[in-house]
Amino acid sequence: MIQLGNYNTLEILRETSVGMFLGDDDVDDLLLPTKYIPEQAEVGDSIEVFCYLDHEERPIATTLTPYIKRNDFGFLRVAEVNEIGAFLDWGLEKHLLVPFREQTERMKEGHWYVVYCYLDEQSFRLVASAKFKKFLKNDKLTLAPKDEVDLLISRSTNLGFEVIVNNQHLGLVYHDEIYQPIQIGDRIKGFVKKIRSDKKLDIALKPIGHLNIEPSADKVYSSLVEAGGFMALHDKSTPEDIQAIMNMSKKTFKKAIGTLYKARKIDIQPNGIHLVIKED
Repeated sequence: MIQLGNYNTLEILRETSVGMFLGDDDVDDLLLPTKYIPEQAEVGDSIEVFCYLDHEERPIATTLTPYIKRNDFGFLRVAEVNEIGAFLDWGLEKHLLVPFREQTERMKEGHWYVVYCYLDEQSFRLVASAKFKKFLKNDKLTLAPKDEVDLLISRSTNLGFEVIVNNQHLGLVYHDEIYQPIQIGDRIKGFVKKIRSDKKLDIALKPIGHLNIEPSADKVYSSLVEAGGFMALHDKSTPEDIQAIMNMSKKTFKKAIGTLYKARKIDIQPNGIHLVIKED
């Protein structure tokens, strides 16, 4: 069965003046318009297409890649607002509707929003919702502390940034644990720091515990090499200076240079850290 709002691999059944008709065991009349047909496509070939509803609410196929698909979260721009709702640019000819009932505030043309795309069971249309939290569930977690996860930065709060974790769960990155520029809509990697008793997820942007030492040490070492073998930073430097130059906390920096010092790769002096040059 063809899935609206998703990718489908279908067979090219016949070619007409308006395009190619695709199908599977259940459908034999899904149109792929001429302008989307790959040059080498022939009748009998299998082809992967994205399926959605056209302006007349008919199922149609495209080889364009949308910015979001069904049951997924994305960060999209409002292309138009009218009496029905807001319409998002999702990379296809027909824009994606966000009904007024699915808006947390009245959306504005040209503004960007985090949304969730789903198939409305009443209208059988693909729509989006800015009330994305209701599609996130933390009651059945399969994660563990230190797990690496995919994040979508979704909202700024007084405590930090709320993040969508692995397209399924809601998490939080605290402001005082952010040592890199981030903004709503960013897709980045993160790590599970803590799973609270209420199933809320605390997320870190860097590996946890001992896993953080080696990558940070590599970063300090590479920066030292790029700087010509010397940086005016050491374990007595202020947290602000360390964050400005190395984009990491003082605690992480101290662990990193401690690792490098034990490995005899650097020398720590009052004026900063020096690269140890080993003679052959």
